[in-house]
Amino acid sequence: MDKKLQHTDGNYLFNVDILINARTNPLALQFLLEMLNSSDKVTDFNINSGLELGRTIDNLLRSAKMALKNDSSTPAPVSIKLPEKPADKPAAKKAHVTTPAETPAETPADVFGKIRQYIKNNQLVRLRANRHGKQVSMPCRILNFDEAANSLSVYHVDEKQVYTFKLNEIDEFL
Repeated sequence: MDKKLQHTDGNYLFNVDILINARTNPLALQFLLEMLNSSDKVTDFNINSGLELGRTIDNLLRSAKMALKNDSSTPAPVSIKLPEKPADKPAAKKAHVTTPAETPAETPADVFGKIRQYIKNNQLVRLRANRHGKQVSMPCRILNFDEAANSLSVYHVDEKQVYTFKLNEIDEFL
């Protein structure tokens, strides 16, 4: 036998599987880490399996890569024009004012439908926006569209980061 393996200075290594009852994997992991870190007898540990953290990100990246391979069409430019909210209009302005007919690409319903279509198809789009006074142009995939909050979450495919924009910051999709 190797003498190095026999001399351990009172440190012993165990490989164990531990089953923890919790509502979610992150909560179970938190409990395990708290349990291991609270003991002065545990000097080091390595979690080899059971981690489910980051799977959503991995799935998004995997689907983005697949969509890049399958994406042969380029989306048409879409300009965004936000609808006025009733609270934004003065109370005295109740009379109906006729405006020139909007083209179908300019109506908010069509733009919102186009955004939903980009999300559904996981389509790569170039977003042009004005953020903090700077013009931003990024290749991205739209992850989430919240009409109530007028916000859009996008995944920047080059930087591999998620950004959230208010709709009034976005100039157009290309």
